[in-house]
Amino acid sequence: MRTVRAGFFQQVIDMIANWNDRRMTRIALSKLTDRELNDIGLSRFDIAKIR
Repeated sequence: MRTVRAGFFQQVIDMIANWNDRRMTRIALSKLTDRELNDIGLSRFDIAKIR
């Protein structure tokens, strides 16, 4: 029973960590200029699609 609970909580922690990583990526990309985004092959529209 403990391993099931531990596994569940680990999944929740992993989901939160992944969500935060994507959030931080969107924030960092939003601070770039359009030219900088173009240099790495992205547009402002692409930022919103990061899931």
